Amino acid sequence: MVADIALEADYRPSDDEPFMNDRQKEYFRRKLIEWKESLLDDSRDTISGLQESALNTPDIADRASAETDRALELRTRDRQRKLISKIDSALRRIEEDNYGYCEVTGDPISLKRLEARPIATLSLAAQEQHERRERVYRDE
Repeated sequence: MVADIALEADYRPSDDEPFMNDRQKEYFRRKLIEWKESLLDDSRDTISGLQESALNTPDIADRASAETDRALELRTRDRQRKLISKIDSALRRIEEDNYGYCEVTGDPISLKRLEARPIATLSLAAQEQHERRERVYRDE
């Protein structure tokens, strides 16, 4: 994919244009890269914050509170790591020209859904079916 595609600052993908044309792919590629960079910035802040926090607090209540905060930060960081992996996968799908299409049905994923969740791999109908199936098996 060539990254030289010019997009106006106010460009938003529209149903009036061909689905996943070069402009739409470039729009989502930029959106994903921006999201990834934001997450990486957050993780750098988290890591530096964890390194700076002193765990030699003499008060046991303060130490417990600090440990709880640390555990929460690490869980958040782990979720961000998994999200970055999904972003990387979406960027690969853009390069491979299969971004925006449902992995189950092969149908286009709506632009509204991709705008809200650019890492989506399932159409809304396929996602709902997946969640229903998941609930049934979980409840058994």
